[in-house]
Amino acid sequence: MNFAGLPRTQFSVGPGGLAALVLTLALTGCATTTDPQATADAATPTKASNPADPFESFNRSIYGFNTALDDAVLKPVATLYRDVTPAVARDGVGNFFANLGDAWSFINNLAQAKGEGAYYSIVRFSVNTVFGIGGLFDVASEMGLQRSPQDFGLTLGRWGVPTGPYVVLPLLGPSTVRDTAALPVDIKGNLLGYTHDVPARNSLSVLGLVDKRARLLQAGDMLDAVALDKYSLTRDVYLQLRGQRSQGDGLDTEDFGDDGDAGMLPPEE
Repeated sequence: MNFAGLPRTQFSVGPGGLAALVLTLALTGCATTTDPQATADAATPTKASNPADPFESFNRSIYGFNTALDDAVLKPVATLYRDVTPAVARDGVGNFFANLGDAWSFINNLAQAKGEGAYYSIVRFSVNTVFGIGGLFDVASEMGLQRSPQDFGLTLGRWGVPTGPYVVLPLLGPSTVRDTAALPVDIKGNLLGYTHDVPARNSLSVLGLVDKRARLLQAGDMLDAVALDKYSLTRDVYLQLRGQRSQGDGLDTEDFGDDGDAGMLPPEE
């Protein structure tokens, strides 16, 4: 699985939604074969097998490197984190990083002239920062304020910049030429980068990475459980999610928790 390297806004559905999309794509013909020889053939790329992926041979080699690294390091750590960390703590971590993302989404919604998305983003950030104890609780969702995740890659797309070919980045995973070009701006827009305490900033960055990977374990397990070309399905999931985000109004009801009450304030006694 190579979803782990993506900025949170690039996979802007909850873990359950991502797993459902993986299953849907698998069942509708992205890679449904269970024949061993057919599966082996699928793993051998043919030239220009997908018009969006002209660099498939190179991308597959990077995908293999990323997968090996993920299997050896990140997935075991994320699994341990999920197993030993209480759900309420994981919810708080996810909400905290999502709240930071709302601040950057506000800027990008403004840049895309999406007034409603900008309004929701800045109000969410303000409410959750003040009343959600720095974003640990998603008070804004309780108030019915939808999340509107955006990033600079989507902003470029809003004003006509094409996605360009699909690429797989070392360590970071699926992307496109446009999203890769936008990545330095997205990194600059991450509020965590303005933390002057370097050890704290690095620790939070690692925590955010592990937490994000833990939330994708369900989708990864589903992908691993079916006999298909994992590279192709990962690519198709990424491109479909990014396409949906660029064509929609940007509003969704993403849930970062494990159940319907995840991230909400505890009930009054």
